[in-house]
Amino acid sequence: MRVILARHGETPWNAEGRYQGQTDIPLSEVGERQARALGERLAGVTIDHAVASPLSRAQRTAQLALGEARASLLAADADLIEIGHGDWEGKLAAEIRALDPDRLEAWRVAPDTVQMPGGGESMPVVAERSWRGLARAVEGIGADETVLVVAHDAVNRAILCRVLGLPLSRLWAFRQAPTTINLLEGPDVEHLDVVRLNDCAHHTPLFGEAVHRAL
Repeated sequence: MRVILARHGETPWNAEGRYQGQTDIPLSEVGERQARALGERLAGVTIDHAVASPLSRAQRTAQLALGEARASLLAADADLIEIGHGDWEGKLAAEIRALDPDRLEAWRVAPDTVQMPGGGESMPVVAERSWRGLARAVEGIGADETVLVVAHDAVNRAILCRVLGLPLSRLWAFRQAPTTINLLEGPDVEHLDVVRLNDCAHHTPLFGEAVHRAL
């Protein structure tokens, strides 16, 4: 089976460097263009099932990636929602640095140890639920079938760390650009190989990927 694991397109908060987490921020005009470019790239790819986070930025990205003819394939799964940043949501990194510097530094160097403040989540919790969501997405999928999964930065990183055999402390060892695709392939969810990682060639030149200032 094949899994196309994508991230949603850019939002205004991404562009501003705000931590958005589970706040439901829609795509920006740039994000809409990125998602349409993803749709053009996937137009000739047979997709048998699609699932996305319920947040509008992921749902809209999936809708544009699938196109009208394949819209009925799309389902939502709450386990694929972005990490809950708690009190950090809506804030710029500079604001968090002034209010919560030690936790922000830990998030940069040891993300697996951080519990987000104000009812937020930790990466081990996100990793557990994200994997459940992926497992449901591929349940019953045949050996020659393809699933599109559209989620978020932290969710994708958690899934990819598990597939790659990396600890969550290595969360920042790779990037996840807006509407990037990661191609996974294998006989079942526990035996997946990474075929492509952070491929955003549909809208960005080689080495041109913008680095967002907040997750």
